[in-house]
Amino acid sequence: MPKATNADDSDAPDGVQIDLISGERMAGMATMEKIRMILDGVHDGNIVILEEGLTPDEESRLIEVTMAEISPDEFNGIEIETYPKSETRDSSLLGRIMGGDETEAKLTVIGPANQIETLHKDETLISALVSRN
Repeated sequence: MPKATNADDSDAPDGVQIDLISGERMAGMATMEKIRMILDGVHDGNIVILEEGLTPDEESRLIEVTMAEISPDEFNGIEIETYPKSETRDSSLLGRIMGGDETEAKLTVIGPANQIETLHKDETLISALVSRN
């Protein structure tokens, strides 16, 4: 991921870097490429926002890989919040069995667990508090 730089390159950027990743960029990537790009950004302390989110399988794999990389002194894990693409999908048990629940996420926010805290989430808003450690 490109790094934000100050006018004076000798200093690290002050603040939190947010990487907004388009669906177009993610479309050509394999699952592990997506996961590696996300986790590399989060390892650097960045907040990663995916325009089109991840499939449920990709999100599960992201969590598995994250759990394997957690280290008490170096990496505390991730905080992830997603809301669905459409509220018009059939969320009943029969609808899920028939495949009505296989939508991709509309938007996903991912960040270091020690820097991001979800304050509120509903179908139209994700509100998070981000701190710089």
